[in-house]
Amino acid sequence: MLKKIIDILGIVLPVLIIVLGIIRIFVKKTKGVNGFTMLFAILLLLIGVVRYLFFAGGGSKDSGPKPESLHVSKHSEAFNNSMSAVLIAYYKMTEGFVNWDTAVINNSGNELRLALDSLKIEELKKDSIIYETVLDPYTNAKTELNAILADPSIAEKRGSLNILSDNLRNLLVVVKYDREKIYWQECPMAFGEDRPGNWLSRTIEVRNPYMGIKDPQYGDKMLECGGPKDTIKFDPPADTTKKQ
Repeated sequence: MLKKIIDILGIVLPVLIIVLGIIRIFVKKTKGVNGFTMLFAILLLLIGVVRYLFFAGGGSKDSGPKPESLHVSKHSEAFNNSMSAVLIAYYKMTEGFVNWDTAVINNSGNELRLALDSLKIEELKKDSIIYETVLDPYTNAKTELNAILADPSIAEKRGSLNILSDNLRNLLVVVKYDREKIYWQECPMAFGEDRPGNWLSRTIEVRNPYMGIKDPQYGDKMLECGGPKDTIKFDPPADTTKKQ
């Protein structure tokens, strides 16, 4: 704001000098402003006009949109990357359920098992309460995943998927995962009337792994049955390094 005022004064003051000089020239018995002063005022005026029209703001950082602040997670990059690997494998597996493809389910399930084994939960030991709390859903998730891989029936696999999804959700909530938003979707009739099933989704779009695109009873229309029931998105911690 102050810079803008200075730019305007750079035009107004030379104009006043020039006007004063002209008045003094044409008013009788009054000496005019000398030529050097007039020339200097005109030069200042030209500089002020050019500066105001073409260099307003002086190319300062205020021009254009401000860059977004960097996202700072409460977890290390190693932990977030390992959790991201878990979610990527999980999403691939649920898509296998959508397509009734047991080969994809088993292949991505093995990827998920490896990702769960590689999850950097030892980082959570710095908070003993969180670490102890997360052990149950973490262990249960691995147990249900083993059931998915062992069961030959896709119906049985879906039952384990529901329990696996619930435990993964609990894990994400306990650790306050803050890298991305995750949608908690629900199908109200996944296992029959009034027997819902849930799953995690990267997008709000519904791709129902309990009905899928080849459901023999309901057909393709059940793919979009259900919707988001909740979201998992924790804000990063406040930056306490800045002076108040």
